This record gives sequence, C-alpha cells and structure tokens, in this order.
Amino acid sequence: MNEHDDYELETLAIRAGIERSQFNEHSEALYLTSSFIFGSAADAAATFSGQKPGNIYGRFTNPTVTAFQQRLAVLEGAESCVATSSGMSAILATVMGLLSAGDHIVSSQSLFGSTVQLFGNIMKRFGVETTFVSQTDVAAWRAALKPNTKLLFAETPSNPLTEICDIAALAKIAHDAGALLAVDNCFCTPILQRPLDLGADIVIHSATKYLDGQGRVLGGAVLGRKEVIDPVYVFLRTAGPTMSAFNAWIFLKGIETLKLRMEAHSRSALELALWLEQQPQVERVYYPGLPSHPQYTLAKHQQKTGGGIVAFDVKGGKDAAWRVVDSTQMISITANLGDTKTTITHPATTTHGRITPEQRAAAGIGDGLLRIAVGLEAVSDIQRDLARGLKV
Repeated sequence: MNEHDDYELETLAIRAGIERSQFNEHSEALYLTSSFIFGSAADAAATFSGQKPGNIYGRFTNPTVTAFQQRLAVLEGAESCVATSSGMSAILATVMGLLSAGDHIVSSQSLFGSTVQLFGNIMKRFGVETTFVSQTDVAAWRAALKPNTKLLFAETPSNPLTEICDIAALAKIAHDAGALLAVDNCFCTPILQRPLDLGADIVIHSATKYLDGQGRVLGGAVLGRKEVIDPVYVFLRTAGPTMSAFNAWIFLKGIETLKLRMEAHSRSALELALWLEQQPQVERVYYPGLPSHPQYTLAKHQQKTGGGIVAFDVKGGKDAAWRVVDSTQMISITANLGDTKTTITHPATTTHGRITPEQRAAAGIGDGLLRIAVGLEAVSDIQRDLARGLKV
C-alpha cells in the first residue's frame, strides 16, 4: 500500500504493514526464527551498526513483529512503534528508556494497579519519583510539576472508573514544562481515540486486550515520534522484553476486525450501562457514554464512543459485590478485558488489591465496585446473568 494514500482506518487495519515474501502469500507470514543470515561479513557489520536496515536477531527484530508495529503505527498516526512482551513491559520500557535517576513523573492516581506499583515502588528504588494526582483535575497536574519533571502519564478512560482526562490540556502542561505526555490508550484503541492527534507524545497499549480481542496472547506497544521512541527501542534491544513473532501474528489477525469489535462492544456497553442505572441495587454507574458521567462532554470530544468498559457500585459493599460475581453463570470471572467474552472482576481485591487502602480510596475504588468488560454476547443474556445477584 502507498503510505500516502488516504485509506480509512478499517482498511488500514487489514492492509497496512504487509510485506510479502518471495512466495507472495496473501495472509501475513509467521517468521519463527531466532536469527537471520547475512550475505557477507561486511553485510553483517553494516546491519548490526545500523548503516543498513535489516533483521539481526529475534530479541529486537523480526518481520512479523515489524508488520505489527507498522500496522499499529499507521492506525495511531505515529512515526514509530516498539512492540513488547506485555502491556506492563511497554510501560517499563518507556520509563527505563526515557528517564534517569533524579527524574520525576506526574501520574494520574487512577491507574491500573500494577502501574501504580511500578511508579510508586519499583521506579522509586531506581531514583525516579512519582507524584500521583487526580485524573480529572488539570490544576493539580500543573501544581505537581517540579523542575525535574520529565513525564506526565495518564490512562484515559481510566481503569476501572472510566475517568476521562483532558489530553490536549495535559499535553500543553507537559510541553510548557519541557516534559512528555504518555497516554495509555488500551481502553479505546485508535479506533475510538488517537491521543497523538490531541497533543500526546507517547501512546501505550496492552495489545493483550482489544488489539487481540479474543484473550489469546500477551503483548504491548509504545508509539510516538521517532526521536522519542528510539531510546525505548534501545532499551528493548538491550534488555529484551520482546514481543514474540507468534503473538505479533495473532495481533495482526485480531486488528483486522478491531473496528467492528470496538463498535459492537460500545453499543452493548451503553445498553448495559443504561440498564444498570435502572437497577435498585446499583448505587452508581461509571460509563463515559452516559450523560450522568462527570466527563461526558469531554468524552464526546475525545472519543468516538464510550468504549466497552462499564463499572458500577453495588449497594452493600464487598459482600453484595461478591454475591453479584458469584451468582453469574455465563460471564467469566477474570480480570482480563477486551475479549469477545464478557468478564467481571472486583477491582479492590484483584486488579487493585496490591495497592494500599489509602491509594484505593484516593482513586475512588470502593469495596462495592465491580468492573464489566462487555463482550459480544447478546446484551439480554449479560443482563439476565447480572440480575441474579442484583435481586433485592
């Protein structure tokens, strides 16, 4: 495909990144090899030094992985993409590639629990400090800046409360301070939101979720301008948190149906959220597509739809929430999301169970909160499965 042709996203999700071998295969090829052969010593030297493009070693170059990187980069409108072994390794590669001891991060407090652990505990041991602020309070982000702030980090919508941050406003704050803005785009994917278009410098994905779409394999990605992403690639080349060729091939096939799936997830999630608002045992519903959502107007501006994640507070706290979970017969009890199968989890004791009670409280994660990743089943069946545990 000519990279300058004006194709729509659903076409690019199927056609971008394909470079056929001498066999002229129609489907993307799967290259299972640890190394690559060079024509001569001079050829090997030129490739290793970067003077000549080419595949070197499977830890940091593979044609199937390259195809995935190129396809996702086109979808996100990015110059460069580095694929990693998981979503968390993508975040780790970002901070290890771009930050040094003595640097400072300003981060949303409404993050996936493992990200909070990485920033608040592990990176602290390496001399990188993090200040956590309200996801939605722009003034708090600005007030948290220090002379050594190098990175602002947010995920929007947040996990699990679907809070929306103003990407353009945070980008201006970051750039005025000489820092970079990274946005975790896992919940929306480029089909529903493109953070780089709104001023972000870095986009991060857990490809494990919607990019795969069927809960099969792990992977992550870091995207942005080439000069920003190059240090991340250097870290991956050296340290090796690498995406496997097989996983990249799975993601390539998953991305082909990404637009169809994201639209279907969003339609069903909105229908479920409206239904949940009518249930007497539900205290509050969190979904960006609902007019009751605090950032509804901002979500309409940044996102094409509300996405596939719905969270809600059950009256009665942990016992009542667990009763809903344990009463399900069809919905999968698992913390994964982005699957064709609907999943349910109790964040306070699963995804956010390792952070402190104070951190959970600050992030608004109560004992009665449940998160639903709405799959592609009939919404009526999802409703009936939840209704068992919501009976008064």
